[in-house]
Amino acid sequence: MSQPVLQRRDQTNLLRTIVVGAGEAGLALARDLHRVSSFGLEPVGFLDDDAAKQGRRFGGRRVLGTLADLEEVLDRNRVDVVVVAIPSMPTHEVKQLGLRAAAQGVTVLHLPPFLSALQRQIAGTDMRALQVGPLIGRPEMHVVSRGAAEAIAGKRVLVTGAGGSIGSELCRQVYGFGPAELVMLDHDESNLHRTQLDLWGEALLDTESTVVADIRDVERIHQLFRDHRPQIVFHAAALKHLPVLERHPCEGVKSNVRGTENLVEAAIAYDVERFVLISTDKAANPASVLGATKRLAELVLESHHGSDTGLTAVRFGNVLGSRGSLLHVVRDQLASGSPVTVTHPDVNRFFMTIEEAVGLVLEAARMADCSSTYVLDMGEPVRIVDLVRNFANLLNIRDVQFRYTGLRPGEKLTEELFGREEEALPTDHPRISMTRPPHAIQGFRAGLRELYDAASHNRPDEVFRHLRTLVPEYTPAPGLVSAVTAGAPYPDDF
Repeated sequence: MSQPVLQRRDQTNLLRTIVVGAGEAGLALARDLHRVSSFGLEPVGFLDDDAAKQGRRFGGRRVLGTLADLEEVLDRNRVDVVVVAIPSMPTHEVKQLGLRAAAQGVTVLHLPPFLSALQRQIAGTDMRALQVGPLIGRPEMHVVSRGAAEAIAGKRVLVTGAGGSIGSELCRQVYGFGPAELVMLDHDESNLHRTQLDLWGEALLDTESTVVADIRDVERIHQLFRDHRPQIVFHAAALKHLPVLERHPCEGVKSNVRGTENLVEAAIAYDVERFVLISTDKAANPASVLGATKRLAELVLESHHGSDTGLTAVRFGNVLGSRGSLLHVVRDQLASGSPVTVTHPDVNRFFMTIEEAVGLVLEAARMADCSSTYVLDMGEPVRIVDLVRNFANLLNIRDVQFRYTGLRPGEKLTEELFGREEEALPTDHPRISMTRPPHAIQGFRAGLRELYDAASHNRPDEVFRHLRTLVPEYTPAPGLVSAVTAGAPYPDDF
């Protein structure tokens, strides 16, 4: 049974940290990190290319090697985080360091140059971003094990939705594991440009591995699978904003259900080894079109089991920091002095960071049981108002005003991770559970065809009716006020 490479010290919950640079900035940073436990980091040593510093102790911590020794030092010292404390280090060298560390399942943070810190107004902005514990009520987890890296190295990998928040982070980490080819698919060329720029420092969009395509276009999808022959597929492309899909359910079916099936059928036809679908906790006992279509996408995978392609789903909670997520809206409202709009004083959600979300996806790619849906242990759900207050405290804002708008159609007060008839089962990872989906209902294929027909002809009433038939646990939530008057205070994202 494989174990995660990164182990957090139980008694402190601090992340074991290597500081790159044993100069004045590095020594001061290590000292401050050790003194201020709220940063969540405990420095265990330094890396420095100065031969005169090798093996010497500074503030009780030794220089453990040079940058060339990075991988060996990370492995030997069970390191969770690397912090670059050389403000003058060129950006391309920081990125290269990040790719090497990512291949070991380790995060790299960069202490910015002094002028950049001044422009951010708070010198510790980048470091304080680590303090997710006060926001989500638990420490951030480093999920990726060595087995995930080994499952991807040397493989041809396709990521759909590669320009999105989750998709782009997936691309970054997969690229660090050394795949034979990384194919990045998105229907938005601007998003692809941004992702390629982040990975390679330039973005000419002139390579075969950056692909503009729509997952609804079945012929185009088969062409891509035929040309690239991916061995692993991470399917992150989806429509995922809850209020949008309540108004436009046909579009949700076209993308989240039919688009998923297009990819699954192509994966099976072209001998993909592993297909990982990104789902959402809203798929458990769904109350929204988003939840129902993602639950149906999970069932689509189940209906194709028995092929040589491993078909797996992962369920996300709300992802902090993803584009369009809650914190972006709250930050802008706090900055403007406006009341923070929240649907209900008691509404709560499961939260995870982008790193946790991507770690869960990568772990699913190496899990032995292909026919399962995997869920990260995200602790207890967090009240939105508590998260907002904690976020405001990090920004030194003490007086937060709220404006309650009422639950929107499709929203629950509390999300769930497993459906009523699903059982949480252990895996070889201590913080990941799985559930084996029930077999699809009788007449599932015929029901899907009718659903697709209703969606293609843009008949929303029929779509709602077919969703309730195909997903019996789907119970639409009417909301306390209409979506029009609520003003959509923040989008849901997973």
